Amino acid sequence: MKVKDRTVIVTGAARGIGRGLARACAQAGATVIATDLLADEVRSVGAELGPGHLAIQCDVTDEAEITAAIECATSRFGAIDMCFTNAGVAEGSDPMATPDAVWDRAWAVNVRHHVLFARALLPGWIERGEGYFIATASAAGLLTQIGSAPYAVSKHAAVAFAEWLSVTYGDRGVRVSCLCPMGVETSMLAPGEAGALEDLGSRIVRSAGDVLQPGDVADMVLEALRHEQFLILPHPEVSTYFRRKAEDYERWLSGMRRLQASAQ
Repeated sequence: MKVKDRTVIVTGAARGIGRGLARACAQAGATVIATDLLADEVRSVGAELGPGHLAIQCDVTDEAEITAAIECATSRFGAIDMCFTNAGVAEGSDPMATPDAVWDRAWAVNVRHHVLFARALLPGWIERGEGYFIATASAAGLLTQIGSAPYAVSKHAAVAFAEWLSVTYGDRGVRVSCLCPMGVETSMLAPGEAGALEDLGSRIVRSAGDVLQPGDVADMVLEALRHEQFLILPHPEVSTYFRRKAEDYERWLSGMRRLQASAQ
C-alpha cells in the first residue's frame, strides 16, 4: 500500500520517529493527523505540515481522548486508512528498583495504546475490507533491552499484539506491520529526558550499531509498506541477532550477559 491519497493518523508525532513519519507521509501525498501529548510541539508539527493536515493533543493512555481525536479527524477528512501507533516510553530499570507507576505507564503507552487504537479502528476497517495498522515496537521486542525491564517486557508485548492482529485479521483486509529499530537519534537515547532510557541502556544501544536519524527510518517504513512487509527492520543486523537467539537460546543469553558486563 502507498500512503498517497490516504488519511493517516500518527501517535507520538511531536518528536523523533513519529515526527519523521508525519513529515514523510505528508510529503508522499497523505492527509496526516498528527497526535501527541505535547500540545505545543504537536501544533508546531501541524504548522510544518501545512494546510490540509491536522494536529491534535491526545493522551494515548486515555480511551476517551483517543475516541475524540478519531472522531475529530473523521468528521473533517472521512475514514482513517492507516494508523501509525508510534508513541512510546523507555523508563525504568531493574524490577526491584522500578516503582509500580513506571511499570503501569510502560504498559499503558507501549502496549495498551496499540490495543485502544485497534479497538477504535478495526470495526470500520473490517466492514470496508481494508485498513493498515503500523505499530512501532523496538528491536527490544525481538531481542531484549539491557537496563530497562519495563521497556523490554512491554515491547515484547507490542510485537506480540501486532502478530496477533495480523494472524486474526490479515485475511479480512487488515494489513499489519511492526517497526523494530535499534538506535534512533531521539529523546529516548537522552538519559534524564522524560520517557528516556537510563544511562546503561542508552550506552548499550548506541554501541550496538548505527544510530539512525528519524527521517531516514520514516523513509524505510514507507518503502516497507509498499511491499506490505510485516517486520520492518531499519537495522538489518537485528534479523541476524533474532535468528541466532532462536537457534541457540542459551548461547544468546550468555552473550547478552557478557554485553551487559562489558558496559558496566
